[in-house]
Amino acid sequence: LQEPGHISVSMSMASGVEGSSSSTTHRHTNRLAKEKSPYLLQHAHNPVDWYPWGQDAFDKAKNEDKPIFLSVGYSTCHWCHVMERESFEDEEIGKFLSDNFVCIKVDREERPDVDKVYMTFVQATSGGGGWPMSVWLAPELRPFIGGTYFPPRDQRGRPGLKTVLSRITEQWQNNRTALESSGVRILEALKKGTSIAANPGESPPLAPDVANRCFQQLAHSYEEEYGGFRDAPKFPTPVNLMFLMTYWSVNCSTSEGDEALQMALHTLRMMALGGIHDHVAQGFHRYSTDSSWHVPHFEKMLYDQAQLAVAYITASQVSGEQLFADVAKDILLYVSRDLSDKSGGFYSAEDADSVLASGGPQKREGAFCVWTASEVRDLLPDVVEGATGAATQADIFMHHYGVKEQGNVAPEQDPHGELQGQNVLIVRYSMELTAARFGVSVEKVNELLASARAKMAEVRKSRPRPHLDTKMLASWNGLMLSAYARVGAVLNDKVLLERAVQAGNFLEEHLWDAEQQTILRSCYRGDQMEVSPPISGFLDDYAFIICGLLDLYEATLQTKWLQWAEELQLRQDVMFWDDQGGGYFCSNPNDSTVLLQLKEDQDGAEPSANSVSASNLLRLSHYAGRQEWLQKSQQLLAAFSDRLTRVPIALPEMVRALMAQHHTLKQVLMLVDGSADNFLCQRLPVLSSMSQQGGAATAYVCQDFTCSLPVTDPQELRRLLLDGNIKMPTE
Repeated sequence: LQEPGHISVSMSMASGVEGSSSSTTHRHTNRLAKEKSPYLLQHAHNPVDWYPWGQDAFDKAKNEDKPIFLSVGYSTCHWCHVMERESFEDEEIGKFLSDNFVCIKVDREERPDVDKVYMTFVQATSGGGGWPMSVWLAPELRPFIGGTYFPPRDQRGRPGLKTVLSRITEQWQNNRTALESSGVRILEALKKGTSIAANPGESPPLAPDVANRCFQQLAHSYEEEYGGFRDAPKFPTPVNLMFLMTYWSVNCSTSEGDEALQMALHTLRMMALGGIHDHVAQGFHRYSTDSSWHVPHFEKMLYDQAQLAVAYITASQVSGEQLFADVAKDILLYVSRDLSDKSGGFYSAEDADSVLASGGPQKREGAFCVWTASEVRDLLPDVVEGATGAATQADIFMHHYGVKEQGNVAPEQDPHGELQGQNVLIVRYSMELTAARFGVSVEKVNELLASARAKMAEVRKSRPRPHLDTKMLASWNGLMLSAYARVGAVLNDKVLLERAVQAGNFLEEHLWDAEQQTILRSCYRGDQMEVSPPISGFLDDYAFIICGLLDLYEATLQTKWLQWAEELQLRQDVMFWDDQGGGYFCSNPNDSTVLLQLKEDQDGAEPSANSVSASNLLRLSHYAGRQEWLQKSQQLLAAFSDRLTRVPIALPEMVRALMAQHHTLKQVLMLVDGSADNFLCQRLPVLSSMSQQGGAATAYVCQDFTCSLPVTDPQELRRLLLDGNIKMPTE
């Protein structure tokens, strides 16, 4: 799902978005002013009588017998800002909404369960979806009309919000029965159409067949020149890249395996060189509006940084290329600096828009990130000793990063003229070619470009920053925990591993209610790390944290993280497992205000929680010696059989779990040293029969409940892991 587009807007932000007080006086203040969500706070001074999602609003709708107007978005959503400024700040529209409807605002990142239900309805009834989402509901919360962005007044044949509101009010008064019954009918159809369940005794589909089809579908949509899986817009989709690298690992001797690896590595390389990668201040923007990864939508999301860091470090492992490891570190540098809270948690996002350095209220997409040629020339004027034609540092930088005097953004990539005369940095040449062009050494070019980027980073610091969404979500923090643990482990980087442990401690301290034994969905920056009101975690919160804890355990071998992962998995099973059809519901099926019990069936911008759970269950079944978790994993995969068989490209992360089931996991059991690891020894009695050889570090490689002879030589262990031939102990 994408926003319908991007346009330049002037928008006023509510005070207190960052939790600070403001002396600004406002004509209107509604009850959203008491909320913590940055998105809800952006609407706290609209002339609309907004309610947050909750019983107060539902009771008002029932008592006054009024329809509900539900508006859903998130704080870094471009078109949500547009609708807030154009419609929700409009006195006339605000009064009409407040008089005729009960108005509810929802932050989709706080309440993904509410968002999913009504987005499913909007997509089914209008053929599209996106944010802001506008839906009208009966007092019982059943939707009857929905859409996305509405301009305030009619334009170019498109009805404006004022017209739509008048028509709905009239229909509600004169034709209510028909409206409500059509909503009931659609909801019933959606219940049937969205059901995902296994037939009794059904097995998961055959992994090699599903994996081959997933590879073929990805190869068919692959764009060869710049990588990625469509022409434009292009999204990073780490789930696709991780699948391709996994596919290669089990098919490395075939031409298809080789092709899969090249598709993944080429895409990762082109993204790293492209404008979607922030060459000055690190991290990745949301997506590219063109096919060459050049001009991005400038928003930066935590979940992209997390998954891309894992994809890049995995690429460095399979290819041995330093570039990929450098990019993984670069992403985490950005997150540590710009998206980290002192509590150890991670913020959600940075906006695409910001005000210009020259001042004024006008916000522009990318203003924080782009450069004019004259800015670069002024900043880097020094002539480089020995360079051809007395070239300056600016000449070399501009050549290498494609900076042009008139700007390097094509008009078709800038429909609203926001980037006119501006440059989005993109690597145009290799270091060797740039060095040859200016007659200097590669080392010299490297040094010059690094120093130029550092100077530009200083200039960027003085520009007005984009809005920061300081909401800390359990699920995205779980993804980020995985990133720090995995990159830290591969690079043996103590600082990254310490940051991973800090993130684990943050989750335990601030987003785990030990008394209720539940994960909390979110908390907010501040001395008290407020959670008000506390929202119970959803399936993705549990699944992503469990995965992060398993990665943290493997990186640190601290048993407490494995222990907590086991505890959370047991809780997840109680709260979300579908005993009838297998698999997990996205939200607690006991919540009567959520009208559809959905199971997410797409690995998209984020992996689906069922896909991650399939892997978690498999990993935990080996660590905790619980056969029932292996069976649950198989039941889950069986529930998604139809989708996995027909369109595996929709679930590449789940295909990886299916492949792991089929090819079985290898266990390298280490750090069993007496009392410290009672937890493991209690759950895996076989460990007590393994012993250290001659006082040296000893490893046993196990597969399918069969273990190798003890290994004390690192090279022998490497050979065992690579060729997979386990020497059986003789009687």
